[in-house]
Amino acid sequence: MEQIAHVDMDAFFVSVEELYDPTLRGKPVVVGAAGDERGVVAAASYEARKYGIHSAMPSRTAKRLCPEAIFLPGNYDRYQEWSDKVRKILERFTPIVQMVSIDEAYLDLTGTERLHGAAPAAGPAGSGAGGAGWTIAQKIQRAIWEETKLPCSIGVANSYLVAKVASDVAKPRGLLWVPAGAEAAFLSPLPVRRIPGIGAVTEKVLYAMGVGTVGELARVTEDQLVEAFGAWGKGLYLKARGQDTDLWFVDEEQKSISHERTFAEDVSDPKELDSTLAYLAELVGRRLREHCFHARTITLKLRTAEFRTLTRAKTLREPTDLDAVIYETAAALFRRAWDRKKKVRLVGIAAGSLTEGPQQLPLLEAERRARQEKLARAADKVRARFGTKAIRSAKTLPSKPR
Repeated sequence: MEQIAHVDMDAFFVSVEELYDPTLRGKPVVVGAAGDERGVVAAASYEARKYGIHSAMPSRTAKRLCPEAIFLPGNYDRYQEWSDKVRKILERFTPIVQMVSIDEAYLDLTGTERLHGAAPAAGPAGSGAGGAGWTIAQKIQRAIWEETKLPCSIGVANSYLVAKVASDVAKPRGLLWVPAGAEAAFLSPLPVRRIPGIGAVTEKVLYAMGVGTVGELARVTEDQLVEAFGAWGKGLYLKARGQDTDLWFVDEEQKSISHERTFAEDVSDPKELDSTLAYLAELVGRRLREHCFHARTITLKLRTAEFRTLTRAKTLREPTDLDAVIYETAAALFRRAWDRKKKVRLVGIAAGSLTEGPQQLPLLEAERRARQEKLARAADKVRARFGTKAIRSAKTLPSKPR
């Protein structure tokens, strides 16, 4: 049975800043655009969150909520450096580490009991009694703190979704284990917003249907959800039951936008894989532009025929919403990650560390990017009117008929 851990660094950007300036500890700190500038909050300390400040909130709103907040511009190179340190610690505990953003990762702990010690008998969710994952999670949290002085929260469960929800419930600096069979009891009383992918709009529709908790959502039929939400309804049906789904979503705090493709048959043709990456980059780029976001982090997801999943991420020097930049970054990550002896079952691209706009660029670079964005938005209009296949870049064309 799978044992999945979700490691989520607590207020990561702020925690890193506190390493370099300990006087920030205990104060309302916001990383992102200045309080008098157009832009959004990238991260907020827990002291700032008490005022209602959260990620993706306009910085001007954050300033109104907490005039005494300390605003820092952020140092993404520094955050990436510490993220890499955390990743190396995680990789000591299992070879299967999926960094889904700069500050969170999934670990597949299945079969690692002999390496890290057997666990005691099973107990209720969160009790700490049972599950090899719980024992290993304690060691992981301790190692991260002792070696970096960065706090984190960890959720452990038999699915990625429940593990993520558990880490969120455990914050800050907590550990929460949900044993097999306890998923429904754990999820049922939680508000629907706890489910990744359910934001304000979806929540409003669900409330109109008389659904406020995950347990109430689990009692709605799949047909009813599909009728209300289309294809996304099937995803809601699965998520309410603690099951994983590959459907794309923009999560509740707008952390990332992703698309992926599972092949009908395992693929080893480099041209087909390359064209698929280009097509996924177009989809992600279009979603970014639809939501007026730019992404600083591009993550590649690769699953082999043996069901081994690898993720690789790169932080860009400048945030982007351009298909070409997303593709080039993902393709480079893919070339380094793919063992050509292994057939590929799934590939995916995620754009993370989202902001509402790119940084200021030199004049010539800004003009070049403006032309590229104008072209991309023109293509978006054509696809919106005539369908996604109405206009495609040459790279997205399949190498052979599918």
